[in-house]
Amino acid sequence: MLEIADLHVRYATAEAVRGVSLGAEPGRVTLVLGANGAGKTSTLRAAAGLVPVHAGHVRLEGRDITRRAPHKVVRDGMVLVPEGRRVFAPLTVEENLVLGGYTASRDRSRQVLARVYEMFPILRERRGGPAGLLSGGEQQMLAFGRALMSSPRVILLDEPSMGLAPTMVESVLGAVRDMADAGIAVLLVEQNADMGMEVADSVVAMARGEVVFAGAAAEARSNASVLRAFLGEAALVG
Repeated sequence: MLEIADLHVRYATAEAVRGVSLGAEPGRVTLVLGANGAGKTSTLRAAAGLVPVHAGHVRLEGRDITRRAPHKVVRDGMVLVPEGRRVFAPLTVEENLVLGGYTASRDRSRQVLARVYEMFPILRERRGGPAGLLSGGEQQMLAFGRALMSSPRVILLDEPSMGLAPTMVESVLGAVRDMADAGIAVLLVEQNADMGMEVADSVVAMARGEVVFAGAAAEARSNASVLRAFLGEAALVG
């Protein structure tokens, strides 16, 4: 379980995240919505140890990991899949996956690799080819698989559907749901609000670095404050 409590993140004098509290539970998807600049990515990156936390706490299964080094956060059981996938294009698909399991023993890595191939058969088919030749959707599956290689208990996902063809968005977000159904706690930042809410259990909306709504996905679909936070005031005119 991930708990983010009263988180503050600053860049120089600008406060990007102001007192954000949210969490992710095993087997559930927490969707974070908000306009550009709302503080969503900064929240994920702070939780993963990639940007400094000015104040507040990040706890993983009750253990305080605030300000912990990123590679130690991965060892603790939490991994971030960043926006843009960031696969190693010249390396093969399998080499990319093996790199994701650097914290595991060789035997453990082989076991998890077999499960990743079961979950994403396209990766098995393309395992010997360069990752850079995969389609955008296939690269996102590879990014998911690489994250799963560390056997995480919590996965942070930053805009996994960005830049994908509409036909691939459903597959990618379906994979997000599959990861949660396997018992992983998923914290998902996603611009495609409609599709995101289809796979989410709960929704948090952020605006100007603050949480403006938190509730069940079903409640979010009919709550005007979510639209206001996600699309802005103009979306509600008329």
